[in-house]
Amino acid sequence: MKARASSLACRICPYPVTSIHIRLASRSFATITSPKSDVFDVVCIGGGPAGLTLLTALRSSPLTSKLKLALVESQNLNSARKWHLPPDQFANRASSITPTSVDFLLKNGVWSLLDQARLQPYHQMRVWDGLDDSSTISFSSSSPPIATMTENPNLQRALLQRITELPSFSIFDSTRVASIEPGPSESPQDSLDFSSYPCVTLSSGQRILARLLVGADGLTSPVRTFAGIPTRGWDYERHGVVATLRLSESKFYYRRNDTVTAFQRFLPSGPIALLALPRNHATLVWTTTPDKAAKLKSLEDEDFVAMVNAAFRLENVDLEYMSGLKDGQVEELSWRCSVTGVQEDEVRIPRTVESVQQGSVSSFPLRYRQADSYTSSRVALVGDAAHTVHPLAGQGLNMGLADVQSLANTIEYTVKHGGDIGDEMYLGRYNSEMWMQNNRMLGVTDKLHKLYGVGWGPLIGVRSLGLKMVDQISPLKGWLMKQAGGIGT
Repeated sequence: MKARASSLACRICPYPVTSIHIRLASRSFATITSPKSDVFDVVCIGGGPAGLTLLTALRSSPLTSKLKLALVESQNLNSARKWHLPPDQFANRASSITPTSVDFLLKNGVWSLLDQARLQPYHQMRVWDGLDDSSTISFSSSSPPIATMTENPNLQRALLQRITELPSFSIFDSTRVASIEPGPSESPQDSLDFSSYPCVTLSSGQRILARLLVGADGLTSPVRTFAGIPTRGWDYERHGVVATLRLSESKFYYRRNDTVTAFQRFLPSGPIALLALPRNHATLVWTTTPDKAAKLKSLEDEDFVAMVNAAFRLENVDLEYMSGLKDGQVEELSWRCSVTGVQEDEVRIPRTVESVQQGSVSSFPLRYRQADSYTSSRVALVGDAAHTVHPLAGQGLNMGLADVQSLANTIEYTVKHGGDIGDEMYLGRYNSEMWMQNNRMLGVTDKLHKLYGVGWGPLIGVRSLGLKMVDQISPLKGWLMKQAGGIGT
């Protein structure tokens, strides 16, 4: 008679209680004699920041440090471990990390392993309406900063370094997921029933079973497909253009080599943001239509720089004209600034962009997605596998890290109370905490995108009035900052 893999957890090993445990109850360190090399407590698909942070958190906690873990990643992680750029070059994939996310990374021993010379906190942020420059809102925070900019490869490298300091676990990199299906109803080694366990077949042909399968595998998540979890959403018909820029020197001594203000201007086609990086550099995120994104990427470097400077200085009608030019944007910007009387004021607008890092200009399509649920039986989704958000609030990575923190806490709670980490009853704690929280952020960013994409006169006046009122109400501004920093309730 075969023993079914139970949903009850053994208190002395990380596997479910079976008849084998009952027969060996008198032996305090008894474990299952199943093919242990193929059965894991947690299998994480995806070795980006979300997946690596989850595994780091589980290994760092005394409650979950003994769980048997595995990571499956299609890319070769050695290149991420060896990532390096000269001090005057930066990756164009950069994120703003909120104080709450920083605290979580500090707790798990990751933050100190980042290259600190490549981090840039910013303490001020200025946002304004591109159709009404008098409609602005400004945020300021000295300690902690509003957020800290870091390149994504810097974070990924630190996570991989931290993993080497912790008890080892199985890493299958340069390995694709060939298929995911329910586990075998009977194992030839011990006649255990693993039919409730997800079984992942790797591109190498190896098969691994998971008590809990975590999808940190992005927008087209195979894990989410296996679980049969639908997603809702739409494409924005917008692309995000990113680039690494070098700025002119600050005229203020205390700001030299330290860009402390982030700028964002809402244009009808989408917001353009300039976010601080060290040593007079900044990262650009410009939301615009696909055809304009293609045009920006086709420009010579000096004309691309002229378009960025124009986007923060000129009226939208001027910007539209310049975007239609085949070339010559440098001369056109100079002439238009002279006749419109543009005044350089680095408190109000970014310092002049001097150059763009060669090869750093790229783009990606923008989407809104929200999974109907983040969990099902023995499955949990985190990061982009669970949700995809508009980048205008800079919250994508922070939402993924918040998912990971909540899921790690849920697994800790389950282990502490002797439960099965794959049981939906326990996983529901994670889903109920994060789904609605993320849905609020998704809704806010979506509505802002649509609100500022309208050029109808009366609506411009209403939204300008609303933004000015928010800027004058300190408690409301404070609440908004807490929400953006991940410390709101």
